[in-house]
Amino acid sequence: MGKSIAFALALTMLAPAPAAAGQYLYVWGMETRDPSTPMPPASTMGRDFIAIFDVGRRSAHFGRLIAMLPVGTAASMAHHTNYDMPRDGRLFASDYMSGQAFILDLREPAKPKLTASFGDAGPYTHPHSFARLPNGDTLATYQFRGEPDVAAGALVELDPTGKVVRASDASDGAVDPFIRPYSVLALPRIDRVVTTSAPMMPTDKSSHVVQLWRLSDLKLLKSVRLERPPHFADAVARNPAEPRILEDGKSVLVVTAGCGLYRLTGLDGASPAATMVYDFGFRACGVPTVVGHYWIQTSTSGRQLISLDVADPSHPREVGRLVLKDDALPHWVAREPGGNRIVITGFGSLATHALFAEVNLKTGALTLQPRLIDFDRQWPDHWSGPAMPHAAIFSN
Repeated sequence: MGKSIAFALALTMLAPAPAAAGQYLYVWGMETRDPSTPMPPASTMGRDFIAIFDVGRRSAHFGRLIAMLPVGTAASMAHHTNYDMPRDGRLFASDYMSGQAFILDLREPAKPKLTASFGDAGPYTHPHSFARLPNGDTLATYQFRGEPDVAAGALVELDPTGKVVRASDASDGAVDPFIRPYSVLALPRIDRVVTTSAPMMPTDKSSHVVQLWRLSDLKLLKSVRLERPPHFADAVARNPAEPRILEDGKSVLVVTAGCGLYRLTGLDGASPAATMVYDFGFRACGVPTVVGHYWIQTSTSGRQLISLDVADPSHPREVGRLVLKDDALPHWVAREPGGNRIVITGFGSLATHALFAEVNLKTGALTLQPRLIDFDRQWPDHWSGPAMPHAAIFSN
């Protein structure tokens, strides 16, 4: 065996084994002694942290804390991460209210590392959501230009260390004077990006647009206004929140904070459009996920998850519903790669727990699982008491 081949083999043997799909759960959260609100008083706060748990289906130690890494000096609002675990093991995570974000190396689940932190991108502030690109860079939505809630932010491309590669302003007053970039969906196959617009800061204003960008140069191509169909509540079109691509690899749906579901069409052409295809009936919807040809939607106002069959994206139909007990308010949900499990976090009595459910891949029915993870515990950094999980994703 040649020396170069032997050396390469030795490096391979020494490299950490990748986490199996669904073996671990990565949770981005914050320490707080007052989990009754998404923005607890500063006096009750500890730090933001990433925690890794063993959640293997056949694990004899389900729910065991593998590692925990506190970051920053004090939490303000642990918020969004990537919606799925990037294959390179680098997770971007925001503390929204502080305007800071962190890059975490999670390739070795037992040894998480903080590799970088970042904040403003030139004049743009408060990074919110992230999407990894095939070239290794990350797209991020920034909510504001300058001080909070004064002017529209931007779509920003960041390198693997969080440095700005380029940025494009999101303002488009001719279509909507109030734009606050919220979530981001990259569509590399058609050289497009979809962003939504919804405010995070308390305000009486609403946004009504999704925006279409060209990925190759981040040029804003179109701001598409979501219209309320006749005889529907005004709220269904307010604050477009989360876009997702369906299993056909081309259809895109977006849910609003007001629980309207819209189909986006013509994304690769000159005339993109949005058509409302479903009303969940509630008026506070959170983060969805797609499992097979089912759209799984959280609703805090309904205290439940709804499963839609979206095989025909223009005509979704309800096929499952999971109502949680007491005042459990589900907000975040993520899928197990290649599987049918989902993890659920939220507010109310769910503020210090992560629940698990299964999606029947044949019928779309939802079943709550008996296992859960409790975040009111003794933590390795000597924090004793409750912590609030927000983003939670399975290993990929």
